[in-house]
Amino acid sequence: MLKKLQLKKHALTGISYMLPLVVTAGLLIAIGNLSGGSVVKNYKEAYSIADALVSLGVFGMGLIVPVIASAIAYSIADRPGIAPGLMMGMIANAIGAGFLGGMLGGYIVGYFVLYLKNNLKVPTWAQGLMPMMILPLISTMAVGLLMFYVIGTPIVWLTVTLTEVLKGLQGSSRFIFGLGMGAMAAFDFGGPVNKVASLFADGLLIEGIYGPEAVKILASMVPPFGVALSWIIAKKKYSKEEGENIKIAFPMGIAMITEGVIPIAARDPIRVIMACSTGAAIGGGFSMLWNVGSPVPSGGMFIVPAMENPMGFLAALSIGTVITAAILTISKKTAIEGQSFDEEDESLDLSGITITDQVR
Repeated sequence: MLKKLQLKKHALTGISYMLPLVVTAGLLIAIGNLSGGSVVKNYKEAYSIADALVSLGVFGMGLIVPVIASAIAYSIADRPGIAPGLMMGMIANAIGAGFLGGMLGGYIVGYFVLYLKNNLKVPTWAQGLMPMMILPLISTMAVGLLMFYVIGTPIVWLTVTLTEVLKGLQGSSRFIFGLGMGAMAAFDFGGPVNKVASLFADGLLIEGIYGPEAVKILASMVPPFGVALSWIIAKKKYSKEEGENIKIAFPMGIAMITEGVIPIAARDPIRVIMACSTGAAIGGGFSMLWNVGSPVPSGGMFIVPAMENPMGFLAALSIGTVITAAILTISKKTAIEGQSFDEEDESLDLSGITITDQVR
C-alpha cells in the first residue's frame, strides 16, 4: 500500500522544487545581514539595499512551506494539485503547523484531487472546467476545512514539542544528536538516507533552528576532504584512476557536492563508507556541541562567513576530515596498478544485494 502511494517520490519532488527557494532566500538573508541590513518594518520610510535584501530573503522563507506543499500535491495530482497545495501550505503557516503541516497538507490534498479526477463524473459541458475550477475548488474547501479544524491542532502540538525539545538539547545530548545527523548525511553520498537527514534539517531551518543545517553541510564536505587528505598521506594505497577521481571530488567538496566520492566508494564501499560516516558523525557532534548554525542550507565553504560560529564549523570540519583520512589510510589496502574493479573486489561478493530506488 505504502509502496503504491510513492510517498518518498513525492517528498523528494517537493524537496527538489523547494531547494532553490531555500538556498536563494537563505543567501539573501546572509548577504543582507553581513552587509548590516535588517528586516524592513515600514516601507514608507527610507531603507538600505542591505535591508531590502534581508526582507526579500524573509519573504522567500515565508514561501517555503506553501511551495513544498504545492510541489507534493503537483507530484501526486499534476496541475490541478498546485493551487490547493499552495493554500494548504498557507494554512500550515497561519496556524503554526510549519513544515510538517505543509507536507501533510500537500499529501492529503494531492491524493484527494487525484481521487476526484478518477471518480468525479460531470456533464460533458463541465469537463473543461474540471482542472481549472471544479477540482481545485472542491479539494481546497474540503481539505482546507480539515486542516483548520481537525488535522492542524495535533500537527501544531507536534511541531512545537519537537522544536522545544531540540532547542532544549544541551551538552552530550547535542553531541549525540550531531553524531546521528552527521552519520546519516554522509552515509550514502546524496542518496535516500542523506535526503531524509536533509529534509529534517530543512524543516528545522524554517522553525529557526540552524544547528542541523550546519551538520548537514559539514557531513557533505567531510567525505571528499577526508578522502583527499588520505590520498595525500598515502598515495600508494590509491590507484592512478582513484587519484584522478579524487582530484575532481575535492573541488566538488568545497562547493558541498559530496557525489564526487562515489567513484572511490564504489571500488571499496565498506572502508570508504565506514570512514566517511564516522568522520562526519564525530564532526557533526562537535558542530552541535559548539553551537554552530547555518541559516543557509547549501553553498559549502562559500557560506561559512554567514554561519553562527564559523570558526567552530571549520574546527569541526577539520576534525571530521582528519578522522576520515586516518581511518581510510589505516584500513585501505595498497593499490595494484592495472588491477580491474572486479578483480580487486573479488573477495567481496555483493551480487546478492539488490538496491532499488523509486525516485525518478
